[in-house]
Amino acid sequence: MYAIIEDGGKQYKVAQGETVCVEVRDLSEGQSEITFDSVIFYQDGEKTLIGQPRLAGAQVKAKINGVAPGPKLYPMHFKRRKNSRSRTGHRQKYLEVEVTEILAG
Repeated sequence: MYAIIEDGGKQYKVAQGETVCVEVRDLSEGQSEITFDSVIFYQDGEKTLIGQPRLAGAQVKAKINGVAPGPKLYPMHFKRRKNSRSRTGHRQKYLEVEVTEILAG
């Protein structure tokens, strides 16, 4: 059983018990669960549901594990023949969630 959800302009394929890194968002104090309502696709064996554009009543519930840093990136700017180079480091933060339940609606 798996589902495809949309969050932060990106699509994620999730299955129960899987850990996924999504965009960081403002959470209320002490919040330990999050619900994704924008489910695009759901499949469980022979049962397949495709949303147009989303499935009504479908939800994916997940437990919040915390904020995790992504990979370190080094964007570089370079102009030829000008002796102009700059290199800066960047590390994006992600919200790590573990999928606990997929409801088909």
